[in-house]
Amino acid sequence: MMRTNRVSLFLALLALLGVVGLDAVRIQPNRIVAGTGHSLLQALGPGGLIAVCLPLGLIALLALRSTRTGAGIMLALVMALLLALPWGLGAAVGAFIEPGQNAARAAIAGGTWLLGFALMLMLVDLRQRLRMRAGPTGLLWGFGLASLVMSLTSGWLDQLALIREYLGRSESFLDAVIEHLVLVGLAVGASLVIAVALALWMRRMPRVRQGTLGVLSFIQTIPSLALFGLLLAPLAWLAARYPLLSELGIQGIGLAPALLALVGYSLLPMTRNAYIALESVDDAVIESARGMGMGPLQVFFRVRLPLALPLLIEGVRITTVQAIGLAAVAALIGAGGLGTFIFQGLGQAAMNLVMLGALPIVIMAMLVDALLKGLAGALRRGDSDDRA
Repeated sequence: MMRTNRVSLFLALLALLGVVGLDAVRIQPNRIVAGTGHSLLQALGPGGLIAVCLPLGLIALLALRSTRTGAGIMLALVMALLLALPWGLGAAVGAFIEPGQNAARAAIAGGTWLLGFALMLMLVDLRQRLRMRAGPTGLLWGFGLASLVMSLTSGWLDQLALIREYLGRSESFLDAVIEHLVLVGLAVGASLVIAVALALWMRRMPRVRQGTLGVLSFIQTIPSLALFGLLLAPLAWLAARYPLLSELGIQGIGLAPALLALVGYSLLPMTRNAYIALESVDDAVIESARGMGMGPLQVFFRVRLPLALPLLIEGVRITTVQAIGLAAVAALIGAGGLGTFIFQGLGQAAMNLVMLGALPIVIMAMLVDALLKGLAGALRRGDSDDRA
């Protein structure tokens, strides 16, 4: 049965609009000057414009009467454009900047961002429609990542302003990535332990469930900057009163308030999912385990927890993606991380420096979301096979 794929149709037309109507690159004579925008036609000529518009037009036509075969062809065209995107961008930059122009740089303009964004969304939509498994999906993402890495390591994109910002901060960039990952990992790990404990408590004492979730919901409503600010004074007072806490790194600014705030924001989704996951286990299975002579701890660790794990991982996925984004704000109170580049760029009106901090956060969130979603799906399939 043929039906219109409205999502891919809209995205293909949006990408065409961006390619034709918006600038592809913006050439800057130096870091401060805004520079001049250039379209794809000006950068790569008629041949380059046709090479991009023709596949997009074909995708739009196939989306009008979408079939499984048509969806497969659309997926191949989307992947071809994604693989070629970094190389085409490098060629567009090379059309305006010669190797000797050391101060000149090129910023990625709106048309290229829109094209890349639309292609990524089309890839996700088509993967879902074709019901691709984790293996082929991982292969597609691997090809795209390999193309990007090859274009970066070959020096093909060295004239991009974003790459220039990175090259000037390569050591501090790696430190910021590690700080960001450590902060997120500590927050998610701590919130997982606390959430499981709260979920078990609510199962044993159902009367406290509504009150506990109400308190966690209240914490969730506090704006992140306000919560960071509320934690500064008490932590600074504790550090001044108890020198041991100060020696341990607990003070008004830095890691401690950021970690506490992220744990507070993570507890609601993590606790709710943990409670639902533990409650979803069939009582008959628990009774069978008890009938086999298992004690309470054995029932929990060998039966209830393994069966609840897929739903529990869904809570970890939601919480981790949320924490990756919120950790950027923690840079304002000296916690480090990738948010440092974002706020430095905003202060200097350097948007490419902002992107240097923002893009890795987006990539981290997407990777974590895909990995944990795949893990939860694999556990569900394994559980179904075991029952069969």
